[in-house]
Amino acid sequence: MAISKQYLKTKPVCKVTFTVTADDAEKVSVVGCFNDWDVKAAPLRKLKNGTFKGVVNLDVDSSYEFRYFVDGVFKNEPEADDHVWNEFADAENSVLKL
Repeated sequence: MAISKQYLKTKPVCKVTFTVTADDAEKVSVVGCFNDWDVKAAPLRKLKNGTFKGVVNLDVDSSYEFRYFVDGVFKNEPEADDHVWNEFADAENSVLKL
């Protein structure tokens, strides 16, 4: 799993690329506070090499809690900027700081 950030010079936006290695998975999406935790809002596309990849445009100067939804199971990003406990989910969420 990996995250890359590309800050735009002309707008206060960052293009965040999410990459998930999940060779045996059927569906992977990124869910978080930026899309109301909707598993259908940001599906990642499966590449020929078995990884899933997608880009989400997010406002800079903000922090976002998120997780991956891999075939019905939530997973965290080990390379996230931080991790925080979420009482509602009774689990830890990954954090992206832009």
